[in-house]
Amino acid sequence: MVVIAGGLLLLALIFGPSLWIRSVMARHAQPRPDFPGTGGELARHLLDEAGLQSIPVEAAASDHYDPKAKAVRLSAGNYDGRSLTAVAVAAHEVGHALQDRDGYAPLGARTRVVGVAVRADQIAMLATMGLSLLGSAAISPRVLLIGAIAIVVSGLIRVAADLVTLPVEFDASFNRALPILSSGYIPAEDQTAARQILRAAAFTYVAGALVSMLNLMRFARLFR
Repeated sequence: MVVIAGGLLLLALIFGPSLWIRSVMARHAQPRPDFPGTGGELARHLLDEAGLQSIPVEAAASDHYDPKAKAVRLSAGNYDGRSLTAVAVAAHEVGHALQDRDGYAPLGARTRVVGVAVRADQIAMLATMGLSLLGSAAISPRVLLIGAIAIVVSGLIRVAADLVTLPVEFDASFNRALPILSSGYIPAEDQTAARQILRAAAFTYVAGALVSMLNLMRFARLFR
């Protein structure tokens, strides 16, 4: 019974945050004919108002701001959508562009840590492939230990990248996007729902951090 309860708790930790985020986004994704524009059009307008005409707004596979390319990218549903989710997510991503314009230090820190995490992931993947191909019996304990350390360090860096991202996401949602939306871009009765959407947008990386930590703990247990 304890094992079953532990398994259910583990599944809730892994899938719960992601399911909640998707539920919040879907709940407010219905078209709103009363809105004057799409998420992409709102992003373009807000960037122009902020003097950021050089930053493009592009349709992409996911919603994000690319600080290297200096581009706001929205998923197709939010780029073309005329819903509360579309405009709230668009404002959130514009919030990141405003952070970049203002030299917001945590955004720069996140960019650097994520870059390190990507390289660490590549090294860990190579280490995992090498250990899998050779097999623990074919290599010395020292080499096996080095490979395991590389994987653990990569996991720790990935968790650090997710945690460093949290203040950046909350600032984009509540210190930038929400005041913009509340200044007349959405009706007063939609502001509570917009806050929920912006909270979900910020918590996207909480779900990622939980999954990274659980994966790291699982690997450490298997290696031990």
